Amino acid sequence: MAKPDPLASYARFDFTEGPWTRPVFRKGAGPAVIVIHEMPGLHPLVVRFADRVAAAGMTVFCPSLFGEPGRAVSPGYSVGVIAKAICVRREFDVWATDRSSPIVDWLRALARTAHAECGGRGVGAVGMCFTGGFALAMMTEPAVVAPVVSQPSLPLTAGSRRRAAAIDASPAEIACARRRFAEEDLSLLGLRFHGDGLVPAARFDSYRREFGDRFEAIEIDPKAAAPGPIPPHSVLTIHLREEGPTKAAEQRVIAFFKERTAGGPGGG
Repeated sequence: MAKPDPLASYARFDFTEGPWTRPVFRKGAGPAVIVIHEMPGLHPLVVRFADRVAAAGMTVFCPSLFGEPGRAVSPGYSVGVIAKAICVRREFDVWATDRSSPIVDWLRALARTAHAECGGRGVGAVGMCFTGGFALAMMTEPAVVAPVVSQPSLPLTAGSRRRAAAIDASPAEIACARRRFAEEDLSLLGLRFHGDGLVPAARFDSYRREFGDRFEAIEIDPKAAAPGPIPPHSVLTIHLREEGPTKAAEQRVIAFFKERTAGGPGGG
């Protein structure tokens, strides 16, 4: 028997900006939130998180950047997608320490379109794992007002101390975010498990150094993680428990989106 399609309740459309066209799945009503999936793709537990954002009174936009939308995580599937993204896809800079990935331009355009359609004060955005830093880089788009970096894993460290402390954004993008945080009373939310080798503590130290008290860090004991196929990493999806610190982190992210995006022209 075929498993239910986790995206069955979503409307799909194709969005084009520059050289890229990607499918986007939309659900809900209210201000917009862009949920940027982790590796290996827009899997059912990412969709579960998006469902909860929509249930809280927002419109979720879930772009599919790699992988097969709705397909469950499995080791073989994950390895294939990761290898292709690292070695082939030119939309992503996985080693760079001073620039964001080219696909961020596409995401900024999606945020601009979503805000025009949904209203409110602005758009929320969360990146996860491979896409974790994208939400910060998107801050050069004025529509983005609520960025969340969940287990931001780029640039890949591979033993490099410089990359371990690097933020997946250019100096200009970081400076723009810092200015907007101060002038518009905005902030950045970050999530990770302690000891996660893909998200070194040095990376969160860099966020603190760059943004001071405008950066709210949620760092969780790995013992609080739900069991999964990989060590504790995916705070809002694979390793989310329905109680305890990970559930509190999920609720904080959703509240953050609701607080920041509501109001303003066309909003409630």
